[in-house]
Amino acid sequence: MIPRHLLDEVVRRALDEDLAGGDVTTDSVVPPDAAAVGRAIAKSPLVACGGDVFARAFYAIDPGVRVERLVDEGTRVDAGTELWRVEGSARSLLLAERTALNFAQRLSGIASLTRRFVDALPPGARTRVADTRKTTPGLRAFERYAVRMGGGHNHRDSLGSAVMIKDNHIAAAGGIEPAVERARSRAPHTSRIEVEVTDLEQLDEALRLGVEIIMLDNFDDARTAEAVQRTAGRALLEVSGNVGLDRVTRLAQLGVDVISVGALTHSAPAADISLALELIGVAG
Repeated sequence: MIPRHLLDEVVRRALDEDLAGGDVTTDSVVPPDAAAVGRAIAKSPLVACGGDVFARAFYAIDPGVRVERLVDEGTRVDAGTELWRVEGSARSLLLAERTALNFAQRLSGIASLTRRFVDALPPGARTRVADTRKTTPGLRAFERYAVRMGGGHNHRDSLGSAVMIKDNHIAAAGGIEPAVERARSRAPHTSRIEVEVTDLEQLDEALRLGVEIIMLDNFDDARTAEAVQRTAGRALLEVSGNVGLDRVTRLAQLGVDVISVGALTHSAPAADISLALELIGVAG
């Protein structure tokens, strides 16, 4: 789940952004006592995600609004499926509509794309599909939640949650060996060390140093196969860079442990969801 304090904080910022000058259209044309029901409809097949933040946007505007969740998070649905239903003051529904949909479309889009990658894994594969830190600033917890709802896994949450020595760390430290030695002398004993390698020579060096996790950066299939053979289970192997849907099955069959895909969060198209309002009378 998304932590409640983050949910409230992010939704409030989004509403403040959209309602900085109020809503002159709604105030002008909608009677204050009008009541309405709104139905959030999937306009194309998708994985539903974002029910909590969708509801919170309406509750933040008007605690008297009622939100009904009609499908579970992470559920695949067809076009035309009603996902969520909101009922209450028509003005309140219109004030929160765009913010609620923006979140729901974004998170459902990420969950849907993640599910496509996960579905590309061969049956019984032990390979994980994981996200990266290439997330929208301020929305990492939301987007990573969506990855999980799509069946994927999360990589390190922040720079402080794992030791991950990448190419620029190696350059700044003067090589893989000094970087690993310094990491081992300073990192908590609970932290495993991951090193990014760009060729088989660096892979051999990382293996010699006993690194626990090795990221193969932009390896093609042939070099990945060779890396799996050389590693022989001595380290977890993660493949990253230039990984599209067309490669997922082959990479899993080669025996890598993790496929990390930045596109899950930085390039997922928003899902197509609409909110149709219907006037139902006078607000109680």
